[in-house]
Amino acid sequence: MRDSFPRLEHEITNCELCPRLREWCQSVAAKRRRAYLHETYWGRPVPGFGDPHAQLLVLGLAPGAHGANRTGRVFTGDASGDWLFRAMHDAGFASQPTSVHRHDGLALLNAWVSASVRCAPPDNKPTPAEIAACRPYFERELALLSNLRCIVALG
Repeated sequence: MRDSFPRLEHEITNCELCPRLREWCQSVAAKRRRAYLHETYWGRPVPGFGDPHAQLLVLGLAPGAHGANRTGRVFTGDASGDWLFRAMHDAGFASQPTSVHRHDGLALLNAWVSASVRCAPPDNKPTPAEIAACRPYFERELALLSNLRCIVALG
């Protein structure tokens, strides 16, 4: 069966390979930060997003506990995303300079954004085993990004 971004996204968002990370994400989603008490947290693994024909990949370590774990989109809803998407917009890779939630209208242009680990880890420190568990998702993502020319690793 041929791989696709929708299939990969489905598998990522339903992944349960790392019990420690799943428990942490769900715990953060249940407790919520005061500023987000009235928001429903995503609380699941976070897939990459962007232009499937992208030449540029921006890669982070893991979703933020109150950023992507809340919004469901990597680098969205936290300070790192504020900086990243403003810079990507200035360089012509993003349709708008902000990213506040999954359905805010942001489109990436010739760029894809992802993370090595798909769940927010405690203290932003995934274990080597957790990184290894997510690696097949990253490898599949790379294979699907057939026009990729450049990877910018952040962190």
